[in-house]
Amino acid sequence: MNIEQIREYCLAKAGVTESLPFNDTALVFKVMNKMFAVLDLSENSRGITLKCDPERAIELRDQHPEVTPAWHFNKQHWNGINLHGSIGDDLLKAWIDHSYERVVSSLKKADREELKKIRG
Repeated sequence: MNIEQIREYCLAKAGVTESLPFNDTALVFKVMNKMFAVLDLSENSRGITLKCDPERAIELRDQHPEVTPAWHFNKQHWNGINLHGSIGDDLLKAWIDHSYERVVSSLKKADREELKKIRG
């Protein structure tokens, strides 16, 4: 997936917004104002940072050289994925979905109820 496809995939999810709160190359995706992905738009280090179950995060790092502990994030819960590697589209989408659902499950009850209304 290229960065525009990743952006469109993230934005197609219910309750998602995008912003550039850190700098002009770190595109942040939030669901109900909680971050679930950061897409690096810079040419040199193109990648995405995703939230992950801690045990699964370690497994993914062991199985895929493109997956590393996320820089500037809690390394127990966040993985960085190098998009220059050989990660397939379906696998990347599954990881994005996992990150999104992980954040949704941690939302306050009121935010989860609001999200249900948005989802329809």
